[in-house]
Amino acid sequence: MKFGIVLFPGSNCDEDLYYVYKEILQQNVVKLWHKDTDLQGCDFILVPGGFSYGDYLRSGAIARFSPIMDAVIEHANKGGYVLGICNGFQILTEAGLLPGTLLKNKEQKFVCKNAYIRPVSKSALMTASLDHNKAYKIPVAHADGRYYAPDEVIKSLEDNDQILFQYCNDACGLDDLSNFNGSVNAIAGITNKEKNVFGLMPHPERASDEALGNTDGRALLESFLEKSIA
Repeated sequence: MKFGIVLFPGSNCDEDLYYVYKEILQQNVVKLWHKDTDLQGCDFILVPGGFSYGDYLRSGAIARFSPIMDAVIEHANKGGYVLGICNGFQILTEAGLLPGTLLKNKEQKFVCKNAYIRPVSKSALMTASLDHNKAYKIPVAHADGRYYAPDEVIKSLEDNDQILFQYCNDACGLDDLSNFNGSVNAIAGITNKEKNVFGLMPHPERASDEALGNTDGRALLESFLEKSIA
């Protein structure tokens, strides 16, 4: 399996992802510049976090029009796998690959801390093999992380088992304090109907190295290795 990490001006989590997939998970991984149009035969595209194009206009709104995104969209529409993390999630919603949008956090402030999320979807590749009775401690760092979609879209996500993760407390329970950014139904990540495009706001790549004292995130990224995609 070959992974490709897309780099935009302002991306700052690409090295984290590269390190985890290359050094910890021992995968074949390359970097893809935003002006390129060739995905270099990658099976799985990773869109990292950061502040693409300085988050001007709206987070992800400019990056969505980078030349490489046409190839990423075509890849996804053909069934290829794509994961967007934080700003990457924002870019995928702007590109129409995932429904909904990410709005300003409810307190209108940037939040950087450890949060807990619980797996929801039983059928999506990213969550099917995870412990659904466990609260995973994953770092968050965003100002525009409040997931929103109209009621009919939320119902569709629920009906089609497309909700990947919800913000929760350390006992896996839902409460207002745990849903710190005010996301609808505490949604922290979703997938598309075909379940080949994934987006989440927390950063699993920042909780994947034993040296950091937390490897909860590794389980999320390893989940894609459970099934041969190539």
